[in-house]
Order: sequence, then structure tokens, then C-alpha cells
Amino acid sequence: MNKTLLPIRIVFIVLCASAGWLVAYTIREWDEYRVVGSFVGLLMGVLVVLVDVMLKGFSLRGLSALSFGLGVGALIAYMLGTSPLFGEGDPQVIYLMRLALFLIVTYLCTVIALRGKDEFNLVIPYVRFVPHEVDVPVVVVDTSALIDGRVARICESGFLSGALVIPRFVLEELQRVADSPDPNRQSRGRRGLEVLGELRQLGQLDLRVHESEAKSSEVNAKLVFLAQSMKAKLLTTDYNLAKMAQFHGVPWLNLNNLVQSVRRDLMVEEEIEVDLLKSGREDHQGVGYLDDGSMVVVENASAFVGSRVSALISSIIPSAGGKIVFAKLIAPVKT
Repeated sequence: MNKTLLPIRIVFIVLCASAGWLVAYTIREWDEYRVVGSFVGLLMGVLVVLVDVMLKGFSLRGLSALSFGLGVGALIAYMLGTSPLFGEGDPQVIYLMRLALFLIVTYLCTVIALRGKDEFNLVIPYVRFVPHEVDVPVVVVDTSALIDGRVARICESGFLSGALVIPRFVLEELQRVADSPDPNRQSRGRRGLEVLGELRQLGQLDLRVHESEAKSSEVNAKLVFLAQSMKAKLLTTDYNLAKMAQFHGVPWLNLNNLVQSVRRDLMVEEEIEVDLLKSGREDHQGVGYLDDGSMVVVENASAFVGSRVSALISSIIPSAGGKIVFAKLIAPVKT
């Protein structure tokens, strides 16, 4: 039991018992039943606390759906009860039929509202209200994007606008991966948790945790369903999830595509600087890499391996892994 709620519940039960004693005290005919009154108040307090414990995990979304279902059911029952269908007949029978109608209709409407509470965005929308009623674009983040890590740096740069929504089931999956006995999965899960901590530290970022209760047991299906219901975009590096989202008409953001789109366009006769890390196939060549991963082969630069040089691009050859840039050495860069 929650340590904060425990004293509150105890005080509430004591107050209920005291209230029962006071009720018996204020009515003279009940003077002999003060102990019974206190006991009845105590039982009522315990009953209320038990109901409180049983409602643990009942979300605000569920409460709003329940209220909506009760309201609509009561309205429908009232409209049917006051219709000409119950205009004539035995008053006692009419009363019982109206009572049964009220109970049945309100029950059905409440159950229907609770079953569809994940789609219940009309009463209490998930997207927060902001000043001047400006809508905030929402991006749902999956586990692969958190483990990838680049999302934290992108958000820190300010290029990703809007609110990031991390579903509760994604956090639970990330925790399961971090607790895995497999060292590789464990390191990936812990990396995702570290990235989540970095996102929380970004003051300008609107980060939200969504308490989703989608029926499907598949995490990918839950993500697609949640993005659909919230009219949000899906941020992922999972190719299969991206294709599923595309099939259901959900806009998706792929970090790999973002990296490809921001790669620098190089041109022949352009001067570049590169750190030479190793020798090339030829004895006189030095090899380095640009920030986007493109390999650079510099002629007559084997003597400068381990240092930064300036070179002039002579040709660019596309390859399966990106681009291979051939350049001529100009001079080492002084540091």
C-alpha cells in the first residue's frame, strides 16, 4: 500500500467511526446504540477504502468514459421513459419498467464507453490545451528510436518540434529489455533508459507518458493504433513497424532517412578537411571518413596518417555503403 495514502485512509476510517458515534449521540433515542453507530461508521469507512483499493489503476480516461456512458445512458432512458410507450397502464408496472430500462440502458452505455476509452478523445482530449488554443503536433516514439539514441541529439538541436509521446507499454518493454539476462539486449535496454533520461533533462522539450490500454498484445499494433487515435506521427527506426504504419495511413518519421537527407553534397574540385585514420590499398594513400560516414581516399598522404589534412576532391564514386571520395593532398592542417 502506498505510504502516503495509508495514513489518509486510516484517518478517514477513524473519522467515519467518529461520525457514527456522533450520529447516535445527537439522537436521544439512539443513546444506547453509540457503540453500534461507531461500528457501522467503521464498516462504512473500511468499505469505501476497499473500493478505493479495487479502483487502483483506474485512469482519468476511464473515469471520463464512465461518466460519459452514465450520462448518455440516463438521457436515453429518460427519453424512452417519457415517451408515449409508457403513457398508459398500471402505474406500478410502468414504474418498474422505467426502472429496469434505466438500469439496462445505463449499464450498456457505460460498458460500450469503457470498451472504447482508448478512442475516447472527445470528452478529455489527450493533447493538452495550450494558450490561444494552438494545436500541438504530437510524435509517438517507439522502443527502437529510444535505443538508437539519436533522437536525444535531434531534440536538443531543436529540429524536432512538437510533443514527444512515449506510451507506458513502450517504457515497460524497454525495462524488460534492460532486465534481460542477455548482455547485448541488456546493454541496448539500458542505453534506451539513458536516452530517456537525457530527453527528460531537455527543458524545452514537451515530453509526455501516455497511459494506453490498447487490447492488442502486439507492441507494433498498439503503436499504430495509438498514433491513429491521436492523429500523431510515429518516430521509429524499425522497418517493419514503419511499413505497418504506412499501410494504416499513419505518417512515420525514420531517423535513418533523416540522416540520409542531411548528408553533405560534395562536388569535384571542392576543398575538404579530413582526419586520416589508416593507409589505403596503395602505399601512398591515406584513408579517412567524413561526418556522414563517406570514405575519403587521399593520394600521396600515407605519411600523414593520424593527422588532419586538407585535400581537393578529384572524383566521387557511389557505392553500396554510401560514397567513396578520391582527393589530392593539399597540405596538413595545423592544429
